[in-house]
Amino acid sequence: LFFKEPRKIENYILEETEEEELEPGESNSEEEKTVKKGKRRRNSSGKESEGSNGGKSPDKGIKISKKLEKNLEYMKKVYSIPINSDIIIREFSIAVKDKLVEAFAIYIDGLIDKKTVNESILKPLMLLSTYDSKINNKSIVDYVKDHLLPQAQVKETRIYEDVIDEVNFGGCGIFVDGADVAFVADVKGWEHRNVERPNIELIIRGPQEGFTEVLQTNTALVRKIIKDNNLVVESITIGKKSKTPCHMLYIKDIVNDSLVNQVRKRLKSIKVDYIIDSGELEQYLEDNTYLSVPQVIDTERPDKVAMFLEEGKVGILMNGTPIALVVPANIVELIKSPEDAYIRYPYSNFLRIIRLLGMIVTLLLPGLYIAITNYHHEMIPTELMFAIEAAREKVPFPSIIELLILEVSFELIREAGIRVPGPIGPTLGIIGALILGQAAVAANIVSPILIIIVAVAGIGSFAVPTFSFGFGIRISRFFYIVLGAMAGFLGIATGLFINGLWLAAAKSFGVPFLVPFAPMVGKAEYDFIIRKAIWKQEWRPDYLNVKRRKSQSHISRGWTKK
Repeated sequence: LFFKEPRKIENYILEETEEEELEPGESNSEEEKTVKKGKRRRNSSGKESEGSNGGKSPDKGIKISKKLEKNLEYMKKVYSIPINSDIIIREFSIAVKDKLVEAFAIYIDGLIDKKTVNESILKPLMLLSTYDSKINNKSIVDYVKDHLLPQAQVKETRIYEDVIDEVNFGGCGIFVDGADVAFVADVKGWEHRNVERPNIELIIRGPQEGFTEVLQTNTALVRKIIKDNNLVVESITIGKKSKTPCHMLYIKDIVNDSLVNQVRKRLKSIKVDYIIDSGELEQYLEDNTYLSVPQVIDTERPDKVAMFLEEGKVGILMNGTPIALVVPANIVELIKSPEDAYIRYPYSNFLRIIRLLGMIVTLLLPGLYIAITNYHHEMIPTELMFAIEAAREKVPFPSIIELLILEVSFELIREAGIRVPGPIGPTLGIIGALILGQAAVAANIVSPILIIIVAVAGIGSFAVPTFSFGFGIRISRFFYIVLGAMAGFLGIATGLFINGLWLAAAKSFGVPFLVPFAPMVGKAEYDFIIRKAIWKQEWRPDYLNVKRRKSQSHISRGWTKK
């Protein structure tokens, strides 16, 4: 209903004053030399005009030669051999009928499984190839692939770049003399972390598995939950130099095709040399990078990704990071926990109310304290006001300075507790808070009631289930403190109004960030703030405009039928 294509940016010009060096592998014809370097222009269609390098990566389109010596020389040049010490080139001979055919294999030590290379590649090619009765009229290429390579994933390629990409990602490239193709076998075997409990999104009841840094493992964890042939795992490579593999996941008979196309378009249009983590990818994908709240859901839980996919969202997995991304995001999804679906709805509703109170306390309590004590004394009971003034009698600083000192100290202790290695971190946070708080009160630097205010606000921030959303609330808290000190309730109300306008105008992949509240959408059976019984949640969210709205039968508990 609300999905819209983002507005296109047209007619922009990128100019560079310094001359650019020609990258290896690019053509160096006389015609290109006459084009002035350093000027890039794009028309409204987004295509580069003359003066651009065209964005070609090294070795793109160069075909493999039939001469083994030329292939060997080229691969040594690409990988800077013998300077590169971890690039292994193994030369050997293949016995075909009554002659020997020269060949070589290339792989990176540490990225491959040596046992697989020895048993499934080198041993068959070097020892088992003497059985020439199977050749018949087959070419050397077909003979090697069909009879001498028992490895499960073997493919042919005629371009050097494909071989280089596979070798860089734990593959083994095989070149044979007289063949203008190369074979690439998947023999990945690098060291990696096993599947463990999530470190950030901990729950009491529910699956206890978290993503790892291995892309294939993460994809398998999701497929283990969603046993559906309609689950599509689409591969996309990001980064011209890093060539980081990514998987885009969606259920094709549920998801909106426009959403899939938009996610695919954004992923493929990222022009960057290196990208390492999904945190970087999130910043390239989000609509508004200046908002303090995230517009992409990040999670380390496969079950949470599976839930979102079943609703009609799109998941993004990236190699080398245990954090997955899910789009689109809205404010309701950021305050949910996967545990809400695993426990009875009265319990989950109570916990959601606690989380909402924690968010409000974290965001507004320090600012409200400053506003009330500075501008609205009539709202404080007389006895409490006398107690506050007595506690602050010897404090030399204004309330705003006192509060900022405590807030910065609290954030410093929290950051130090995270960065200190081992079990010392949590201990440092607790002891640091106790010692500094007691010493600050004894030295009359801060008042005891402000320590309580800051402590309650800090504890409330831990109730937010999404780390990035909680971080945004912590940052916004400082602005409300300043607004409360400047104009009291009027300043805080103005800040809430402006913040609400920003959030109402924000979109995540064409979906309003404040949906289902602004704009309002129908079907109250869907799980919003107050969760209904699971057997009443018949509909998927209509703001996604999915292909199949209904997620379960009207009477899902068949045993209640009479």
